[in-house]
Amino acid sequence: MSKILRTAGAVLGTLALAGSLAACGGDSLEKDKGGSGASSGGGGKKGSLTVGAAGFTESAVLAELYSQILRDAGYGTSVTTVKNRELYEPALEKGEIDVVPEYAATLTEFLNAKVNGEKAKDKPLASSDAAATVAELTKLAAPRGLKVLPAGAAVDQNAFAVTKEFATKNNLKTLSDLGKSKVKVKVAAGDECTVRPFCAPGLKSTYGIEVGGIDPKGVGTPQAKQAVKDGVDQLVLTTTTDATLDQYGLVLLEDDKKLQNADNVLPVVNAKEAGGQEIADALAKLTKALTTGDLVELNRKVDAERAKPADVAKDYLRSKGLIKK
Repeated sequence: MSKILRTAGAVLGTLALAGSLAACGGDSLEKDKGGSGASSGGGGKKGSLTVGAAGFTESAVLAELYSQILRDAGYGTSVTTVKNRELYEPALEKGEIDVVPEYAATLTEFLNAKVNGEKAKDKPLASSDAAATVAELTKLAAPRGLKVLPAGAAVDQNAFAVTKEFATKNNLKTLSDLGKSKVKVKVAAGDECTVRPFCAPGLKSTYGIEVGGIDPKGVGTPQAKQAVKDGVDQLVLTTTTDATLDQYGLVLLEDDKKLQNADNVLPVVNAKEAGGQEIADALAKLTKALTTGDLVELNRKVDAERAKPADVAKDYLRSKGLIKK
């Protein structure tokens, strides 16, 4: 799942929430502490926790990182994969899931839409300021029984890439550089790029970039990146943790004027079931260590090397001294 879809779909997804749950026949997630997910740590001296994961690589890896660091802290843990936020967020509120890895801006707008409906479109609460976004998220989450833990430096947000050759030829390191170059570009992205403020309209208004057209090949898809590699398009919309850019000879241009919202990674927990300080302290060790570059490498190992998320997570945590050998 791409970042643009997580962000752009927040409002629409929430409005469809009731229908989504009804389509599931009203079944709740079974809080089986043995776990039906990728890994299980059995019972622990301090109790058992269910960590939720969404249906994409990065979420699976983050869930394993959370699960294993909590297990090391004395909790029994299991990972349960739930396809999308429309299903796992209500399960988190109910305590059927105890902990989930989340993205600050995306969850903020998801809850904004859940609370304020259509009005949320006109009054977004997320911004490029991570601290302000987390503050808004905290206010939205608390009445729903959710506790938002501090965000770290690792961020997975929309980003734009060009070929290394194109960057060198036009002396580009930032999106501001591209705007100043006055080079007109065709963007490989989703067709919604024409109207989304973080895509074509934002590139023009924030950076003065001349967008000559949108090639609707999707967000960060192989087809989109190949089109830029082949010179059919010049700019591709992807994410900051895209682990395959090197394969296509692409490099990210820095979002130096902060067009994109702050989608920093952070844990969100059910306040009643997992709101204790020991859980927060355990997860904080990971949050402080994890970087965007780390996420890129972890994603690469799973997607390119076909390693298991649980194994990748264990190797990372051991390498950082975050769990016992």
